[in-house]
Amino acid sequence: MQSEESGREVPGRSRPVVVITGASAGVGRAIARRFGRAGYAIGLIARDAEALEEVRREIEGVGGRAVVMPLDVADAGAVFAAADRIASTLGPIDIWINDAMVTVFSPVWRMTRDEFRRVTEVTYLGFVHGTMAALCHMRPANRGTIIQIGSALAYRGIPLQSAYCGAKHAIRGFTDSLRSELRHEQSRINLVMLQLPAVNTPQFDWARAHMSHSPRPVAPVVEPEVIANAVYDAAQKPAREYWIGFSTLKVIFGNMIMPWLLDRYLAQTCISGQQTDRPIDASRPDNLDRPLHGLHRTRGSFESEASSRAFVGSASMLRLAPLAALLGTVALALTAQRRASRSRRRAAEPRRQRNVRFG
Repeated sequence: MQSEESGREVPGRSRPVVVITGASAGVGRAIARRFGRAGYAIGLIARDAEALEEVRREIEGVGGRAVVMPLDVADAGAVFAAADRIASTLGPIDIWINDAMVTVFSPVWRMTRDEFRRVTEVTYLGFVHGTMAALCHMRPANRGTIIQIGSALAYRGIPLQSAYCGAKHAIRGFTDSLRSELRHEQSRINLVMLQLPAVNTPQFDWARAHMSHSPRPVAPVVEPEVIANAVYDAAQKPAREYWIGFSTLKVIFGNMIMPWLLDRYLAQTCISGQQTDRPIDASRPDNLDRPLHGLHRTRGSFESEASSRAFVGSASMLRLAPLAALLGTVALALTAQRRASRSRRRAAEPRRQRNVRFG
């Protein structure tokens, strides 16, 4: 994958254009900074106009260019209109990154129907709206890259995040369907999904929660900049899917091989593992229905335990690992069996010689 660029524009053409949803905080904000350092022109989409202006200034301070599009990705019309405006202002859209999300930390029975609907409309349908808007601009030119920010939870649901996990599963199913359709028409549009581990973002400080204690990410945790670098590299070298972090590999492979064991493990560890020791404040504000002004930032409250490095690998290659391990085990077993057979033959040879009679 390519190394970090100095912020220069691509020679011989205008700045490449990337659109990022959920760009006001967390992973989306880190991604915007990363592309800004590489000299991209960036369309910034999120609900909070003031926070987006902060991100725009950050990007322009490191050599990029940005336009601000304050909107709710649950509003399909607003997303489509923003795509048109970004293209007319910055130029043809080269890359579209879907990242916007909301969540509710809660057992299913404590959530309302409206809360489930809201998480689904933003975290799932927001990706659908962004993808469709991107396709409107990319299909006529038969070029471009769409990147879906996924999660290990797209493969395995965990307690206290049923709506979010359901949305991430839906994104993966939607993306797989679209990928087959694009392949059918021999499209040159790249469709990439990145599956993330737990990330130190502000979502744990402002997500709605129906629990006794304040939310926290499930350890181990990485910093948003780790994800931003992986997303930038994936844009330069598109592949079907990337998995980030060994914890993501463990979750995905564990669910493939022993989902029933994972059921028990998560039941025992993941309720307390998503709560801090701090009782939750009953008046705690949240960003489910509207943004929280003044709280937007890239990193969350868990820097003391968050890592600045993580493994990143192509899922297509990593899926071969269990098969390779199985074939290796069979090969070792066959080799051991052959050696044991030879040893038995050698041990029997002297006995055969002693039994020989001479006339």
